[in-house]
Amino acid sequence: MLSWFELQERDDGALNLDVCVYIGKALARYGFGHGHPFGPDRMDAFWRRAVELGLDKRVCVCDPVAAGQEVIELFHHHAYVEQVKRQSATGEGFLDEGDTPAFPGVFEAASTVVGSTVDAVERIMDGRCRRAFVPIAGLHHARRDGAAGFCVFNDCGVAIETLRRRFGVRRVAYVDIDAHHGDGVFYAFADDPELIIADLHEDGRFLYPGTGAVGETGLGPAAGTKLNVPMPPDADDKAFQVAWRQAEDFIRQRSPEFILFQCGADSLGGDPITHLRYSSAAHALAARQLCALADACCDGRLLAMGGGGYDRTNLALAWTAVLEVLVEQTS
Repeated sequence: MLSWFELQERDDGALNLDVCVYIGKALARYGFGHGHPFGPDRMDAFWRRAVELGLDKRVCVCDPVAAGQEVIELFHHHAYVEQVKRQSATGEGFLDEGDTPAFPGVFEAASTVVGSTVDAVERIMDGRCRRAFVPIAGLHHARRDGAAGFCVFNDCGVAIETLRRRFGVRRVAYVDIDAHHGDGVFYAFADDPELIIADLHEDGRFLYPGTGAVGETGLGPAAGTKLNVPMPPDADDKAFQVAWRQAEDFIRQRSPEFILFQCGADSLGGDPITHLRYSSAAHALAARQLCALADACCDGRLLAMGGGGYDRTNLALAWTAVLEVLVEQTS
């Protein structure tokens, strides 16, 4: 049976070319089986609601793009990428200590996440769009040398390296409101003074990966360039608004040239594996303020990545809230 996004006709004449959204079967394949929290049905849940809201007629729908190995290795070690390729052929075992199972074709699926994120970066930098949203992306736990927390390749890290090496963009802001700390990004760039990080997440004493304490502000020359805001379990929209003001001021003071926004939906109330209680209004607020910051600091350049979210209704609500703001603030 064809999924919802495969059944929709794309009317290019009605599209807002300022906002690109990546939708397609190849991207949806990044998932660990039906019934797994990170299953392959997540994109369908998002896109069904987006179509119901008419957002598909207000954006440029882009096909997924696979990254070549040389692009993946801008961030990841060659030996690890080769390991993923071997286990992708057999579909056996785990790619980490037990959270991230291999499956047949996992290399191709994960490469498509990276490729779509990098293609979005290129479109924004080339002026073909001002903002972009990649729903199955934001795999922020993967380390340079390994998988972690359902994340095989860290497309966020590859995007940062692409911005630096290909486009010469130095001051990149990475903003993360996923319930989980973006440890794979944080520790890869902990000593990089030009990567600005603002990460609002559930307190690591209560949730994987157990990192992101308030005292983690960067190492050596990067001290003070990272902001970690651990949120207590049951934190709601009011608590988010207070924390967000701190994050927004932190980013604005550092005048980034490009903003990456990991808008994980697992921070909404009712997620099966986290304990925060935001509504989609938190995601809309963050998206709206980041659009304003992007317009003020970096010619509007903003890329949003879906991140986590394991209740399908929640992720549909949060991601469409972000996409609707991107469209409204870009038109």
